[in-house]
Amino acid sequence: MYLIDTHCHLYSEEFDLDQEEVLQRAFSEGVKKFYLPAIDSAAIPAMLALEKKFPEKCIPMMGLHPCYVKENFQEELIIVKEWLSNRNFAAVGEIGLDYYWDKTFAAEQINAFRSQIEWSIEYKLPIVIHTRNAMQETIDIVKEYVPRGVRGIFHCFSGSYESAIEIINAGFYLGIGGVVTYKNAGLVNVLSQIDLEHLVLETDAPYLSPVPFRGKRNESSYLKYIVEKVAEIKNCPIETVAKITSQNAEKIFGL
Repeated sequence: MYLIDTHCHLYSEEFDLDQEEVLQRAFSEGVKKFYLPAIDSAAIPAMLALEKKFPEKCIPMMGLHPCYVKENFQEELIIVKEWLSNRNFAAVGEIGLDYYWDKTFAAEQINAFRSQIEWSIEYKLPIVIHTRNAMQETIDIVKEYVPRGVRGIFHCFSGSYESAIEIINAGFYLGIGGVVTYKNAGLVNVLSQIDLEHLVLETDAPYLSPVPFRGKRNESSYLKYIVEKVAEIKNCPIETVAKITSQNAEKIFGL
């Protein structure tokens, strides 16, 4: 089985003690590539060190996460832009809007989101979107840029069927992770109506562990539980889910 984890933070401190073992467990479960979303400038050295340790397997993105948009966001954006101009990345991400914890910097989040979408168009890269408590506003902003060729993934999708259709019609993929295994998430009903051609798989490790590991540290080897759940929802072999979602990931990341 060939799997791609399209969104995982394997460079984070939660993996400092057993990073290589975590990767090896994932390899043994068929996970061949790991896409690493950036968060802010402080996380970049660890992310690039993991890329160096596992070249062509651990593949970094570059961007400023909305939860890290603070008073100094313009300085952070300058760093993002410098990196994008100096070397190749898989995507601009993760970027977007997050109003769950705090809306103090809502205007700055929108500013940062739009700036980074512009850069994705400039550098012909996909975007990987984080949105929480801001789904419709995020979709509406993205749709403004669709005529200019913006494309990408709505990471950790857990929205409504109506939102899913808007996202798909904009040419974006839905990133499906551990939430699909949660009983009360509502994602099962949505995915039962969505074709596999619109999905990519992710763990968001170390966050959002699937059942039976909910509440514990997530890791990329647990992608198999997400594959199994999606196969159950779609009433098809797990190999079919693995093949189609991996092909989708390769399309969006230009492999």
